[in-house]
Amino acid sequence: MAFGITSTTLLILLGATPVSASAAVHFAEIGTTLASGLSHWREGNVDKRVIWRLGIPGAVGAFIGATVLSQISLTGARVWMSALLIVLGLILLLRFGLGATLIPVISSRPKTNLLVPLGGFAGFVDASGGGGWGPITTPTLLTLTKTAPRRVIGTVSASEFMVALAASAGF
Repeated sequence: MAFGITSTTLLILLGATPVSASAAVHFAEIGTTLASGLSHWREGNVDKRVIWRLGIPGAVGAFIGATVLSQISLTGARVWMSALLIVLGLILLLRFGLGATLIPVISSRPKTNLLVPLGGFAGFVDASGGGGWGPITTPTLLTLTKTAPRRVIGTVSASEFMVALAASAGF
């Protein structure tokens, strides 16, 4: 988790532009997410109904995010994305570390009205910020559903293949 954010940050520190860094990371993720997705699928860690409802909007969001990043500079997005990830981390810590319920938990299988906006938003942030698919979707689904963590991680990992393909096409 956080391969995109870490790799993009390191590439930018080494002098790459945000566009080239994000494009390189997403192109590299095509192979890694395919292997990860197939492994999770084989082990039964993928919810086949959720993967499409999360991955297709994620791919659309990633394509739009990559296209936007290619056209304009989003340097202010770094601060916004960092704040978002800190908030998600705190929510996870409170929920699983302290047992606090901040947000009411929904059913074990997330509905389309949660997955479509989550996928679109996470895909856009992932492509325009250089990463964030896993750190946004995984904690959100772990926090808002009763789905087993292995199924959440497997489904998010498998659906990231669609996001990486779409982001690469957008660049």
